[in-house]
Amino acid sequence: MEITDVQKFLADNHRGVLVARKRDGWPQITLVTPGIDAQGRVIITSRGTTYKVKNIRRDPRVSMLVMGEQFHGSKYMQIHGTAEIISQPEAMDLLIYWHRRVKGEHPNWDEYREKMKEEQRVVIRIHIERVGPNKRG
Repeated sequence: MEITDVQKFLADNHRGVLVARKRDGWPQITLVTPGIDAQGRVIITSRGTTYKVKNIRRDPRVSMLVMGEQFHGSKYMQIHGTAEIISQPEAMDLLIYWHRRVKGEHPNWDEYREKMKEEQRVVIRIHIERVGPNKRG
């Protein structure tokens, strides 16, 4: 499996599980809705006050499992990489881009922008370094 395979998969599959690292080294696991940006990086939105954001700021190494619509029988892919947090106001254009790619057009973009500001939304952007699985057991 190649990184380009995962990037293509993420264009249409937006169910994921993100793994960050807590201060004590144990995994911090969160359900997420990933998309892919124009440069092939994973993008996720989050409130800036969440534990996943705090943990990624401290240790940017993350892993993610992205899966298809069904739990059993769906294709799935693993991603490992380095994450960065993009805060407001720089995050706004990416938040809109993410929404269009993952959820479609919003009925009121001004309302959306205000909500993103109120929620202190950030973008978690992951540079994909490794993918898998490369073998099936």
